[in-house]
Amino acid sequence: MSVRAYLVRRFALLLLVLFGVSVITFLLVRVVPSDPAAIYAGPRARAPQIAEARRVLGLDKPLYVQYGIYVSDLVQGDWGDSIRTRRPVLKDILRVLPYSLELIFFALGISIVVGVSLGALTAHMKGRWIDHVTRVFAIGGVSLPAFWLAIILQIIFFRALGLLPVSGELDIAVAQAHPVTTITGMTAVDALITGNFVAFIDAMEHLILPALTLAAFSTGVITRMTRSAMLETMGQDHIRMAKAMGVPTGTVVRRYALKNAMAPVLTVIGLELAYLLVGTFFVERIFALPGLGTYATTSMLSLDYPAIMGVTLLLAFVYVAVNLVIDLIIAKLDPRVVLS
Repeated sequence: MSVRAYLVRRFALLLLVLFGVSVITFLLVRVVPSDPAAIYAGPRARAPQIAEARRVLGLDKPLYVQYGIYVSDLVQGDWGDSIRTRRPVLKDILRVLPYSLELIFFALGISIVVGVSLGALTAHMKGRWIDHVTRVFAIGGVSLPAFWLAIILQIIFFRALGLLPVSGELDIAVAQAHPVTTITGMTAVDALITGNFVAFIDAMEHLILPALTLAAFSTGVITRMTRSAMLETMGQDHIRMAKAMGVPTGTVVRRYALKNAMAPVLTVIGLELAYLLVGTFFVERIFALPGLGTYATTSMLSLDYPAIMGVTLLLAFVYVAVNLVIDLIIAKLDPRVVLS
């Protein structure tokens, strides 16, 4: 199958997935025992005001009509207006998304560097003490709940040691004395671009604890997958032949074994990227970060169904798109992989 035909097929599957997610989410948010019109009208609203709010929101129409209007607006780039903020959902998401992306990329970088390094090291030293210790570490990272780990890290590094801040994106004093000029919406990145190194260092200090919390699960998964893939690769004939010919062990591991083992590892990394986007929900709430996770959880608690729909569709799109990109990268790196 050609790359163009493959992309067309995957794009059609993407549309099908988004359609299914939109239908399921649309129905679920409307079977919840609540009245969005009453929330929109306010706590002191009376029956006529609630009825008018229901008309404005289109809740007085049949469900299939409501869904048709939503899809029609969505195709035109209108994701609806948030009941809670009274602003367009798309603008709200674009405003908070950079905070989450900054945290996600930082956490993913930690996961890839630590996970791949430990996985390759333990595969090379299978059965030794470092292999056993690393496996315990990986299982712990996968098993520990993020909210529990976040609280433990806060107690240790903030309360006990006083080394790192416990919440927020910048200290108030730093934000006032060294304000960050918004370019990308990512605080640390914008501070670095503009040469605001005081704010950059402070922003990075605020990112460390939430990034470590978010990276724990992904690091464990990537470590275990890298180890398994490396062990399988190192048992193949060409690796044994390279060792028999006297090729240095480090060269065999880096140039031959690790490269050939990267296909399943890249697949896991792509899945973990999508997982991290959802994992920010708990982490951002605990560390008081103004990202997509905080926006999503606040919207859920206030039953803001247009915002819930918008976040859900975004997550579904990212998940499918990331998998597509990873498949293309793997096909490029490994000529044995055939797109189909």
